[in-house]
Amino acid sequence: MRAPRLASALLAAAMALGTLVPNAAQARGSTFDATYGIWLAGFPVGEADVTSSSDGRRYQIEVQARLVGLAGLVTDGRGAATATGRVDGERVAPASFAVNSASSRASRTVRMGLSGGSVSAVEILPPLPEHPDRVPVRAAHRRGVVDPVSAFLFPARNRLAATDPGQCERTIPVFDGASRFDIVLSYGGERTIEKPGYSGPVLVCNARFRAVSGHREGREAVRFMEDNRDMAVWLAPLEEGRVLLPMRIEVRTQIGMSIIEASRVSIDGGGVARRASN
Repeated sequence: MRAPRLASALLAAAMALGTLVPNAAQARGSTFDATYGIWLAGFPVGEADVTSSSDGRRYQIEVQARLVGLAGLVTDGRGAATATGRVDGERVAPASFAVNSASSRASRTVRMGLSGGSVSAVEILPPLPEHPDRVPVRAAHRRGVVDPVSAFLFPARNRLAATDPGQCERTIPVFDGASRFDIVLSYGGERTIEKPGYSGPVLVCNARFRAVSGHREGREAVRFMEDNRDMAVWLAPLEEGRVLLPMRIEVRTQIGMSIIEASRVSIDGGGVARRASN
């Protein structure tokens, strides 16, 4: 995998960590600050710092990702992403999204504005190269979507317990500025973990990837991800179930298993703070 693609892949994985989940019906101001380690095929390859804040309706998420370990010796890959928007009950309504990934060989910036669940503007610099096998993105594919960072906000379903299987059962329509795809979640079980600051159940949601448009049809990487059944996220319920905190994300890649796991987590919800670390 070339360095720019590796940096982009690490950033995409890191963006999946921005999961501060207020229950809007009981909203209080909350902040979320964490460091996550990223492993690939058993080797440490990256870290991501995630900061998220919410006043119960509006949210802002910032991600800073970087290569470490052996990967850091090969390239100075790094990336940053931000997203803003609102949480209306069980619905996420993004307003803006921006991501920049860079290495010693290449860099790319994506900026996107959204309104009412539809994409209103997109800027990609430098522009993506044209390929005749790229599936066209239709106007309908840019409606009713969320950006990649906001996609991993999980508004808790008020009528369900925090670890109820129904919290997993949802399909998330994602548009990243160039590609439209679905993340289909389903119940994977419940486990118990013990970490400093948290000991108790975690909800395991399995995930599937479904390409819609913007991808290059017939590419091996797309087929691999659509057939991939080794993807899951572990969510720990905190603050009486108002927050579902991702403790671990697992994604099988073509070169091995990628694991993203919290090493330092802090949640402050109006004086209520919980910490976890490896």
